[in-house]
Amino acid sequence: MSSAVPLRLPMTTLDDDAWDDLLSFIEERRVIPIVGPELLQITTNGGPRLLYDWLAEKLAARLNVDISALPQPYSLNDVVCWFLAARGRREEAYVRLRSILKDTPLEPPQALRRLAAITDFDLFVSTTFDSLLENAINLERFAGTASTDVLSYAPNRIADLPGERDRLSRPLVYHLFGRLSASPTYVISDEDLLEFICALQSEHLAPEKLFHELEHNHLLFIGSNFTNWLARLFLRMAKRQRLSDPRDVGEVLADDHSGEDTRLVAFLQQVSVRTRIYVGAERFVEELHERWQARRARRPVATAVSAPARFVPPARDMPDNAVFISYAREDLPAGQQIKAGLEAAGITTWFDMDRLEAGDDYDRKIQRNIARCSYFIPVVSATTQRRLEGYFRREWSYAIDRVRNMADGALFILPVIIDATDPAAALVPDRFKALHFTHLPRGEVPPDFAARVADFVRARQS
Repeated sequence: MSSAVPLRLPMTTLDDDAWDDLLSFIEERRVIPIVGPELLQITTNGGPRLLYDWLAEKLAARLNVDISALPQPYSLNDVVCWFLAARGRREEAYVRLRSILKDTPLEPPQALRRLAAITDFDLFVSTTFDSLLENAINLERFAGTASTDVLSYAPNRIADLPGERDRLSRPLVYHLFGRLSASPTYVISDEDLLEFICALQSEHLAPEKLFHELEHNHLLFIGSNFTNWLARLFLRMAKRQRLSDPRDVGEVLADDHSGEDTRLVAFLQQVSVRTRIYVGAERFVEELHERWQARRARRPVATAVSAPARFVPPARDMPDNAVFISYAREDLPAGQQIKAGLEAAGITTWFDMDRLEAGDDYDRKIQRNIARCSYFIPVVSATTQRRLEGYFRREWSYAIDRVRNMADGALFILPVIIDATDPAAALVPDRFKALHFTHLPRGEVPPDFAARVADFVRARQS
């Protein structure tokens, strides 16, 4: 990425300096992978297949398409176009496609899992409609729990990043061309793609925060199926300036076809000198993963030892028998520390990350979770002293309601204080004051507290 020398031949790899630059940018979270269908190598009864090729075959059978009338090998677009030309209902193709994928559980390909394992990536852009990428991230980072945030674009439903990228609490997958649905809100044909591209170029229909990130970060186009002019258009759309203008960020096109497109290669040589070509999508991911792991292993051991327990965002749905952490929204960093410290000791915890604090559905969800959690940890602080109203107080009330159904002396509520607040003067329910308050400065969990909670959880489950 650092080199500004025009390409003379398609690059089958990057040189060591380019790899070193790329890995440095990844560590600084200045790289966004854009994932395409060439990485979706799935396992089927007939052997490994690309997902979109397999879907074209299955959809043709469901829609009674005469495949002998299609070009060989035929694509998903060919199947849809034949079906529409035969007076088929457009909506039916999306419904059938959804049922095919819903009826066939698919394991994420190894290439996606390797990409997901690179934890310095926090924002992924997908140009496919399936859920394999988010499933891979959940498997690699959250032991299969659905903890990855997912957004999808459609011209009639514009979704954008929730805020600044450095404030993302979970990895996020953004489906730029829509996500699987029974409605025609995702791309399965060339006509769909044309509509999405036109909408994304519109000032009023573009996801502004996402495009700001694409403009100002290095991009990895991995496994895209963009043809010559579509590749040029997509690059220009992402960078929001003439590709020949000087810029501080670059791109890598890693796929199985761009290097063979002499016109595209010549265009990049002449116009976009910051764009590099790497031949082979899966091979690129494999080499990237190996080099990232090797670089990570060379980081100073002292840094890894002294680092605090890593915070993993909670799942959307509370796991069974989790420890519920209740906090005021201003105390989120301390709540994250408590969660990280307990989970480092093998204790499953949960708290609400979004702090919606509104709506009957949300309230019922919190009530249910408190009713079935193993223990309840209210976080007491100067913030809770100051805030005489707040949703955390309702959570405390729900915990008290559950205690009323318990035997005298049964342990359920484990209050903690994260600062210098005096337990005797704490503005908490009277039931709390009869309990032992544990001091966890700034949310840091000492080994004795983690061991005590672990013993409680084991005793409850036995």
